[in-house]
Amino acid sequence: MANVADVVLQEINELIDKDQLVLPTLPEVALKAREVAEDNNASAGDLAKVISVDVAMTARIIKVANSPLMRGAREINDVQMAIARLGIACISNLVTGLAMEQMFQATSDLIDKTMRKSWHHSTEVAGIANVICRHYTKLKPDQATLAGLVHEIGILPILTYAEEYGKLNDPITLQKVIDAIHPIVGARILQSWEFPKELVDVPLNYLKFDRVTGSDKPDYADIVMVANLQTYMGKKDHPFMQIDWNTISAFQRVGLEPNMEDGADEDLSAEMDAAMAMLQAG
Repeated sequence: MANVADVVLQEINELIDKDQLVLPTLPEVALKAREVAEDNNASAGDLAKVISVDVAMTARIIKVANSPLMRGAREINDVQMAIARLGIACISNLVTGLAMEQMFQATSDLIDKTMRKSWHHSTEVAGIANVICRHYTKLKPDQATLAGLVHEIGILPILTYAEEYGKLNDPITLQKVIDAIHPIVGARILQSWEFPKELVDVPLNYLKFDRVTGSDKPDYADIVMVANLQTYMGKKDHPFMQIDWNTISAFQRVGLEPNMEDGADEDLSAEMDAAMAMLQAG
C-alpha cells in the first residue's frame, strides 16, 4: 500500500502544481474574519458586520457562545455580544473552523460518507482538544479547537482526486491511502492558507507517537494527538488501542494520565461531550 500511496501523493502534487487539482480555499466569511482579526485597528463591530452577513454562521457563533462551556451570566443574543465575551481572535478562529464544514461535501456516496465521517471525527477531536487545553495547558483553547478541526483537512484533495479522476474506488484502499498521505497534503493546504507554523505542524505531527520535541511544554500537535487518541477509548480493536500510551511523551507534556479509563473523571468527560456538541450543527 505504501507504493500506491506514494504514487497517489506524487500525482496529487503534480496536479496541484499544474492547477489541475485545486486546493480547498477557506469560505469567504472565514477569510474576511481572519483579515479583521489580523488588523490591529479593527473593532468588534467590524468583525460582527462580517459574520452577520452569513445567517447560518451567525446562528452557530451564538450557539457556541451560549454553550455550557462558554456562557456567562447573561444569554448571548447577537454576534456583537459573543465577540465582547470571547474576543476577536477567539471568534475568528471559531468562524474559520466552523466554516470548513462547507467544504466537506461530495457527490458520490463513498466520498460523501468518507467526508462526513472525517468532519464528525474532527469536531470530536476539536471539542476534546478545547477541554484538554483549558484544563491542562496555558495554550489558547480556541487555537486548540481550530487545530482539531483542521487536523484531517488533507483528506479533502485526496477525495477530490478520487472523485474527479475515478481512482481509489475501493473503500479499503481509499482509507489506507488517506491514512498514509493526508498529513502531508494537509500541511500543504494550511501553508497555502498562511496559517501559523504551530497549526501547519499539527497534521504532520499528531500521529507521530514517538515524537520528541526537546521541551517539557506541550504544543498544539501534542494536544490534538492526545485528543485524537481519546476518541478511540473503549474501541479495543482499533490499532491505536494496541499501543502502550505510557510510551507517548505527549501525555507527559500535556499533563494528562495516559490510562485514564472511561468515567474516571466524569466532570471532564461531561465537558468533552459538551464541547463536541457545541461544534456540531443542529
